Amino acid sequence: MVVLRRLDVLLEPTKDKVLEEVSFQRDEAGLTDLDPEGLREASGYVFYNTSPWTLKKLYDTTVNNRQILEANFKAYLDGFSDNVKEIVEKFKLRSQVKHMAQKDVLHEVLEKFVDPRINLTPQEAQDPDGRKLPPLTNLGMGYVFEELIRKFNEENNEEAGEHFTPREVIDLMTHLVFEPVKDALPPVITVYDPACGSGGMLTESQDFISHPDGRIQAKADVYLYGKEINDETYAICKSDMMIKGNNPANIKSGSTLSTDEFSGLRFDYMLSNPPYGKSWASEQKHIKQDGEVIDDRFIVTLKDYWGNETTVDATPRSSDGQLLFLMEMVSKMKDLAASPHGSRIASVHNGSSLFTGDAGSGESNIRRHIIEQDMLEAIIQLPNNMFYNTGITTYIWLLSNNKAATRKGQIQLIDASQLYRKLRKNLGNKNCEFSPEHIDQITQTYLKLSAIERSADEEGIASQVFDNDEFGYYKVNIERPDRRKAQFSVERIETLRFDKTPRLVNNKNQFLSLR
Repeated sequence: MVVLRRLDVLLEPTKDKVLEEVSFQRDEAGLTDLDPEGLREASGYVFYNTSPWTLKKLYDTTVNNRQILEANFKAYLDGFSDNVKEIVEKFKLRSQVKHMAQKDVLHEVLEKFVDPRINLTPQEAQDPDGRKLPPLTNLGMGYVFEELIRKFNEENNEEAGEHFTPREVIDLMTHLVFEPVKDALPPVITVYDPACGSGGMLTESQDFISHPDGRIQAKADVYLYGKEINDETYAICKSDMMIKGNNPANIKSGSTLSTDEFSGLRFDYMLSNPPYGKSWASEQKHIKQDGEVIDDRFIVTLKDYWGNETTVDATPRSSDGQLLFLMEMVSKMKDLAASPHGSRIASVHNGSSLFTGDAGSGESNIRRHIIEQDMLEAIIQLPNNMFYNTGITTYIWLLSNNKAATRKGQIQLIDASQLYRKLRKNLGNKNCEFSPEHIDQITQTYLKLSAIERSADEEGIASQVFDNDEFGYYKVNIERPDRRKAQFSVERIETLRFDKTPRLVNNKNQFLSLR
């Protein structure tokens, strides 16, 4: 209903123009099927409503008859353009309206949403007592959406990965992705999020690039693309795209892992907070058959110890699919031969992506591929309790296939876990946030490739820069010789992980890990 009312108030000022266009097309032009282009032009948006109803008219004209109200409400929903009808369908709004009508509460619900003391318009308004009501900007509407999502997730005990990203974390990610290349942005920019949720990362990226008072103030055309599996969240994202004048057709519904909706596209910038600690077992049949990977997004080529190239599996264990989303974004990077700017990626992960997976495992192969291709620029550790329904430690991975000369062959690790300010009141698990000063400090530490020491009992930021090969080691499997035969075999397996400590494990066989 919040989404519907927002769309409703946006269309109210041009309602008469749209009805005039409908009358012209039917009566004068004699069209059987209405021309959407003319209706969009009349409404001023990429969506419209051809019925005579608004939510305010529905409330005013049907006080005591629930059947009439339900019928008129149905006619109102039927009058929307197809892109809004899809949103109505994803929200299951028709069945909700029918249910509210049967319970005799639909009129009361409408009363709350058309209350003149609530301003859901992007313009300043006045309440019945003459007090000014501030406008609700698109950014403000995003906060409303996300607060509703947060409360919904808390009530339904959603998993740790099923949450949206706080705005200050998105703000940090946009700084890290765009500031290093702000003077060399292409004239046409594409931004992609494979787990776009309510679209916060996409719209904030667009605003960061194009805002007339922002740091970049680019004049480039920005096109947003995304995919979301949750129907309600997808509907919110799509409605937000329409409200802000973006192409809602670029937002797809369904599983990113099962179906590659954007197989023919490559993107300039990608930002995402994929679900972590969430099983992808139900989607394995789309990725693997008889144990073999059949989706090219999740296959990489690596060299063995002797330098021979081999194609290997790049899928993590079925209990956690977050690295699959990272590989999806890596597969969508622009080839430098076709685009000299390349692509940049910022992705949120928990600690599992750093450490899980032994030599030769899918997780290890993914890390090897990313590091050996010199894509990984930096990893930034965030404070605990930054997200709304999980308190676990999280990290931002920053990737590029067009590293600056000063960064080639190197990886920067930044510990920003001590940079935060406490909230006055907890929001679920979230009890702290970044201030603008913290975001600027992290961004400058990254941009300057700074090395900053910090003792264990100190607060503040820490940063170190390492060579790529410092994160690799050889795992040597030493087999005991058969006493009956004078032979001895050694197998070497390469792996990469964020573990700088050599290990020695003694059991039936001896395993010696060399950095």
